[in-house]
Amino acid sequence: MPAPLKQTARRTLLVTSATLASLALTAPVSLAAPTPTPAPSPSAPVSGSPSPSGSPSASGSPSASASASTSPSATPPAKMSSLGGARLGQAGTQVQLTGGAPVLPKDISARSWIVADAQSGEVLAAHNAHWRLPPASTLKMLFADTLLPKFPRTTQYKVEREDLEDLGAGSSLVGIKEGETYSVHDLWLGVFLRSGNDAVHVLSSMNGGVAETVRQMNEHAEELQALDTTVVSPDGYDAPHQVSSAYDLTLIARSGLQKKDFREYCSTLTAKFPGATTKNKKGRTVRETFEIQNTNRLLTGDYDISQYQGIAGVKNGNTTNAGATFTGVAERAGRVLLVTVMNPGKDDHNEVYKETAALFDWGFQAAGKVTPVGELVPPKGAAQAGAQPGANSGGGGEAGGVGNVSEKPVAGAVAENGSGGVGIAMAITGGVIALLAGAAFLVNRRWPLPDLVRRRR
Repeated sequence: MPAPLKQTARRTLLVTSATLASLALTAPVSLAAPTPTPAPSPSAPVSGSPSPSGSPSASGSPSASASASTSPSATPPAKMSSLGGARLGQAGTQVQLTGGAPVLPKDISARSWIVADAQSGEVLAAHNAHWRLPPASTLKMLFADTLLPKFPRTTQYKVEREDLEDLGAGSSLVGIKEGETYSVHDLWLGVFLRSGNDAVHVLSSMNGGVAETVRQMNEHAEELQALDTTVVSPDGYDAPHQVSSAYDLTLIARSGLQKKDFREYCSTLTAKFPGATTKNKKGRTVRETFEIQNTNRLLTGDYDISQYQGIAGVKNGNTTNAGATFTGVAERAGRVLLVTVMNPGKDDHNEVYKETAALFDWGFQAAGKVTPVGELVPPKGAAQAGAQPGANSGGGGEAGGVGNVSEKPVAGAVAENGSGGVGIAMAITGGVIALLAGAAFLVNRRWPLPDLVRRRR
């Protein structure tokens, strides 16, 4: 057997052994995660996207509605899942430097984080990767990965009063109005750019309701082998037993990025969103619009942080109990990295983005100079004969509007419906994740991502 194949076999056999052990540890918990140990919540206030009027609103529950039972413990549990590799189940920082590799940033304060190669699945470094913590609005990545294939983007939907019921107090809102009609494209812009819980609830209503959507999300998480994740609310609003992990959020982002629509929405900077229907001075009925901006500060920049070179998404979140959470994807010189950061201990402005940027910088410098400490496992169904990453049952392409893998490049600075954006190249370079027939272990082969969105400078 050639040396590279032996090395791959040894690595994947190790991962599969850890996976089997992990399933025994995590399967019961994936159904009902334990309530985290009560502890003081981070000092940072609840924050989120500003409302259309400019007033701040939360991405989840305000402190008044937060219960101690949903606050994460101050220290990671003694036992965590080892899915993806035994070292990923260990508490603390896991990294294996080789000659010439840069040291990790010393000022990372997050409770949990991970740096992974999005294409090969190799985990370059991690810190409490499987610690189950409240995910906040990063959970919307799973919501999108579950529902995007279900509705063509041109579908129109008139919002009823019931669609907007049971929104958590202080939820971030994009500004959806009862009685108004929105396209599915509009609704997804509201989900990704403004983290609008109102948009999530409307899409959930279209999907058979919140309870049915939660069921599908949990089912999809299991398919992705995101076994640390338990969904209670589809928008990530703080709820007892609702948890995920840096490892799972990275798996979820990797899956979502296989879909063209997912890549477009998570990389869009600004968009025109439909407002109220009114009559102008001439008595004609007109539909107002207002601009919404992506709240991912590595994508848009802010007064204390620059746009990150090569950034292409993905999703941020912030609630009282979750603190700040973020999963980002960036590409440099053909290498694509995923970084997830959960709940920095520092309460500096934009701290989650600053720590993510530092880990991206390290990852791009360290790639090829570190021994991976684990890997991102493929979805269960990816091993089926002929399965391709991102494939789903819906129709592809822009005509159907379903969030499938792109078949050809789509370029432009402005997307449909006035979406201010970036140059987009969506070509699939091929590659599958396959089951090695006749063997007792899974080969996680290279999983090339489509070319990601790049900022035009």
